[in-house]
Amino acid sequence: MKNNKQPLLRSGAINYLVPFILITSCFALWGFANDITNPMVKAFSKIFRMSVTDGALVQVAFYGGYFAMAFPAAIFIRRYSYKSGILMGLGLYAIGAFLFLPAKMSGNYYPFLVAYFILTCGLSFLETSANPYILSMGDEATATRRLNLAQSFNPMGSLLGMYVAMQFIQAKLNAADTAERALLPPGQFEAMKQQDLGVLITPYLIIGLVITAMFLVIRFARMPKSADQNHSIDFLPTLKRIFSLPRYREGVIAQFFYVGAQIMCWTFIIQYGTRYFVSTGMEEKAAEVLSQRYNIIAMVFFCCSRFVCTYLLKYINPGRLLLVLSIAAGTFTAGVIGFQSIWGMYCLVGVSACMSLMFPTIYGIALEGMGDDAKFGAAGLIMAILGGSVLPPVQALIIDTKELLGMPAVNVSFILPLICFVVVAIFGYRTYKVFGIAR
Repeated sequence: MKNNKQPLLRSGAINYLVPFILITSCFALWGFANDITNPMVKAFSKIFRMSVTDGALVQVAFYGGYFAMAFPAAIFIRRYSYKSGILMGLGLYAIGAFLFLPAKMSGNYYPFLVAYFILTCGLSFLETSANPYILSMGDEATATRRLNLAQSFNPMGSLLGMYVAMQFIQAKLNAADTAERALLPPGQFEAMKQQDLGVLITPYLIIGLVITAMFLVIRFARMPKSADQNHSIDFLPTLKRIFSLPRYREGVIAQFFYVGAQIMCWTFIIQYGTRYFVSTGMEEKAAEVLSQRYNIIAMVFFCCSRFVCTYLLKYINPGRLLLVLSIAAGTFTAGVIGFQSIWGMYCLVGVSACMSLMFPTIYGIALEGMGDDAKFGAAGLIMAILGGSVLPPVQALIIDTKELLGMPAVNVSFILPLICFVVVAIFGYRTYKVFGIAR
């Protein structure tokens, strides 16, 4: 196996260290947005007295923004630059976060979905810009490893988002559980709802201020232009060209299912853990907070595993490592389905350690050698994040049945992530057996 020791952040006389640090910080910022949002499915369900399926509309709006804006973002970046795309993304991110205030004042659920959608239109710009920008910062031979390093900082933002959700939202919401809220008279329910919404929006308003500051820092920083910058659009011919490549096309499919699996595991760990802990006699609110603690532990494993896997990629074929971790993730997911004890939670935590490699590695494999076409190629891979919008509501529908096949429905629902990991394993196998990615 080739030992890839080319420098990660230097190409010729160009040193990309400072731009790399600034763009990598954006990975942490969208990680925060992703993982403060996952527990909000449960929070909104309680606050507005809705089903899990209705609460999962948060994920539809959130990941729908990624889908809707990916190719417009790619066209914008192709016309202007990666830096312009980053700035547009940060601007929309901040606007979406600030819209939580008028959404709270309306007292309705759907304005929050609009705010999430605008916020994630910004995240779509950020990811469509930042991922290929990182790939361009140095030698192509180290591109996948460089992207894994940058992506290693994404779970740090995720950890912070999870912690904020647990300590400053879930722990501060009114202690009344779902059943108690259903019995409240309209006036008392409205007062409780407004109080809880005030708790919920505060972290979003603060992150809006942080994003505004980040916008100003990058706006006035000197950032390198991509060596293959090309302002011509040629949208349809480029689209046809990139989707004619089997490796890219299958990478988009694998990314769709991977993101779906990730969001399902990190969203419904709350429902999974709450069901189990309540069955042991714990109160619902305490069970939710404890489940979020397990989610944070899962993210710690994810973060540590990302650094380990980035190192292993120096020596192990990325497709082979992707295959091994996909099989391990599927095995843990089978345990999540089969166990109705604390071991199911342990397995769900274990899944996160296996997922750490997947997104950036699929991304890097799919875009390898695409040059300036990577701008549109990145958009297709960001559109694949639609998996996080489409699959969680299907899992929520299963969870709402309460019991299925003689088992808790939340356990059975994890058959969906299991199927997703099978798809990713197939892509990993084909990467080194069929597509011949050797490094």
